[in-house]
Amino acid sequence: MKIGVISADITSESRVAITPDAVKKLRKLGFEVVVQSGAGQAAYYADELYQAAGADIASSSTEVITQSNIITTVNDLPAEATESLSSGQIVIGMLDPYRNTQLDTYAAKGATVFAMELLPRTLSRAQNMDVLSSQANLAGYKAVLLAANEYSRPFPMFMTSAGTVKPAKVVILGVGVAGLQAIATAKRLGAVVEASDLRPTAREQVESLGGKWLDVPMSAEEAETAKSTGGYAWTPSEQYVKDQAAVVDKALSNADIVITTAQIPGRNAPRLVHGATLAKMKAGSVLIDMAAGTGGNVEGSVPNETITTDNGVRIVGAANIPSQLAAQSSDLYANNLVNFITTLIAPVGDDASASLALNLDMEDEIQGALAVTHDSQVRLAKR
Repeated sequence: MKIGVISADITSESRVAITPDAVKKLRKLGFEVVVQSGAGQAAYYADELYQAAGADIASSSTEVITQSNIITTVNDLPAEATESLSSGQIVIGMLDPYRNTQLDTYAAKGATVFAMELLPRTLSRAQNMDVLSSQANLAGYKAVLLAANEYSRPFPMFMTSAGTVKPAKVVILGVGVAGLQAIATAKRLGAVVEASDLRPTAREQVESLGGKWLDVPMSAEEAETAKSTGGYAWTPSEQYVKDQAAVVDKALSNADIVITTAQIPGRNAPRLVHGATLAKMKAGSVLIDMAAGTGGNVEGSVPNETITTDNGVRIVGAANIPSQLAAQSSDLYANNLVNFITTLIAPVGDDASASLALNLDMEDEIQGALAVTHDSQVRLAKR
């Protein structure tokens, strides 16, 4: 059975789905691997490294697809590549399923497509397949470094003969995996950190990292809803949104650095920072909008661009931060995929030369959750 690795076809993506180390793991499981030439180049994995790990090199995505039973990718397949798919093939990647315009095409081709973002994150046996966590962890770290690079002052407090330099005030909005790593990184750099999240249970995590919790009043019913969301965001009430805006407005008016991480699967990112708040911020302050690629948490943010407001606030639309740490992001992502792929196969025979066979089971709580097309049907609408 052969696994194919497709090169990203967009300039803003440097990651690769399978690394040479992952090739070795797949080979031990009994797979053959074919990699599109140059697929790992931007992540510093040359074709020669894949060949040394036991993979074959193909000249094009079409060649990879026609040879492979399972096709791995970082983002969605290029439109022209989907034309080469045949019935029974499997596609695995971060496919942005709720915005993906190719699901009908995948279904018509008879392909089974797994979107890794849909993994049930509260399921213990799925934790080593959680691409959102592995990528967000690195993104939260890098977001702070991006902010430090944009900010015109140092993060820590300095006491010098010329005077005392005050520590930077950092506000983190959204305390998931990325937000927690951002808090930890900003604290390590010496900043004073405040943070807010829709989940009241995040307070303990924020304070354990040395951050201050920005408290927003919440009804008992809202608190219960927030606890039952399985780690994902919930839809707050109009009053909560109003109260949160007031708390955020006050905190951001005094902030030097703001990092926003809030995203909701299948929906545009919630707007957390509005123009009226931006107008109150200090000249030279920096906002890193990690949700810029899904609509943005910050009013006026533009994906992959840095905008300076009339009052001197810099808004960085950080749409794909993990790609800026391509080597490590690819390593973690590839491990996630290898762990998931092991759930799709079963050995045929009992001896050492046993072959592999696909073991697709839509009743399985992992496979069933991730599959967006199967048996020539789009499954996403049935959730």
